[in-house]
Amino acid sequence: MKLLCLSNGHGEDAIAVRILRSLQAQDPDAEIVALPMVGEGHAYGQAEIPIVGPVKQMPSGGFVYMDGRQLWRDMRGGLLGLTLAQYRLVRRWRQQGGKILAVGDIVPLLMAWLSGSDYAFVGTAKSEYYIRDEAGWLKDHRSEGWAGSVYLPWEQWLMRRARCYSVFPRDALTTRVLKRLKIRADDLGNPMMDGLETAINPDWQTAIESGDRPLTLLLLPGSRAPEAEANWRRILEALRGVGQAYRNQPILYLAAIAPSLETEVFHETLVQYGWQPQSQLPKLHPLNDSEATGYRQGMTHLVVTQQGYTASLQAADAAIAMAGTASEQFVGLGKPVVSIPGLGPQFTPAFAEAQTRLLGVSVCLVPSPQQVGERLSGILSKPDLLQIIGDNGKRRMGTAGAAERIAQQLIALWA
Repeated sequence: MKLLCLSNGHGEDAIAVRILRSLQAQDPDAEIVALPMVGEGHAYGQAEIPIVGPVKQMPSGGFVYMDGRQLWRDMRGGLLGLTLAQYRLVRRWRQQGGKILAVGDIVPLLMAWLSGSDYAFVGTAKSEYYIRDEAGWLKDHRSEGWAGSVYLPWEQWLMRRARCYSVFPRDALTTRVLKRLKIRADDLGNPMMDGLETAINPDWQTAIESGDRPLTLLLLPGSRAPEAEANWRRILEALRGVGQAYRNQPILYLAAIAPSLETEVFHETLVQYGWQPQSQLPKLHPLNDSEATGYRQGMTHLVVTQQGYTASLQAADAAIAMAGTASEQFVGLGKPVVSIPGLGPQFTPAFAEAQTRLLGVSVCLVPSPQQVGERLSGILSKPDLLQIIGDNGKRRMGTAGAAERIAQQLIALWA
């Protein structure tokens, strides 16, 4: 197999890498290369997947769909020339007899069609849950389904072409809708939920079994500077209300900071908010991260980690989040998220509201940091609601193993 993977975003690159790694494991002779259409494709570099063609970091960071001004900045930054060069590359790929896997939204999907090659599409950006659920249309959003799907007619047209061999939607509901529209869609799960298994500190595992551990809350400020730093301040404001709601209960906060971010500002802000640096981590914690740092306020501990993301996801009872992919993964583990809208460019009020439609009851959006504590304690005090949240998250995000299943399908189609 000779395969070119097109993706358009940091999260899309990571999803593509999971699929391509599985493909390499199942078909070692496959010739696999990638073209990240947004950014420089660091995820591919880390996975040692060759990048072909021109790449460039755009000023918007890939969020042009949220703001016309961002698109204009990207145009001035060379977006048009970059796109033309990428188009010429995919046309040459077709002449070499290669196939294309498009991961993301209409941008790589359109480029795959323009190439003239056979292609498949992993649709990460859209879900029917944005406009409906299993019970029917969402209030005030039925008009957005005027085309019969969250996918617009031109997107459906691209997915219905004879050269589009398969579409892999992100959830079962979207798959069912696309199949009704005569699109060759396969419900193989969401690769976003792959790779979240991790080893937990043995002492923590023992504490789980004995029920003797603190309430554990995950803090997710997002992965892009400087937005994540502004989000971090709003999250720390929220912790005051959480402390009041759980005044007599020990709490452990796990702050998962993206490895790409410099942590100095996060540490400085913690001190400004009254957190005392500690020479050691708390005696009981779930992480295997030797670089993690600890803070304390009274009987409450906070640990900042850049290498303990998956362990933090697994260990936490709930999350206070201003993030995209990380929130979705946490919800997929069957856990609740309380989110606060920010100033963007990613986690704006509009983005946060759309996320509540995508993830349903698993996400509670509050207008201000001061409301987080009361809302969080209300959720965690209701076992029946937590069961509903658990079932909802797993249904909307699917089970692990999607990357392997998609790779198997690609081999069956093209090997």
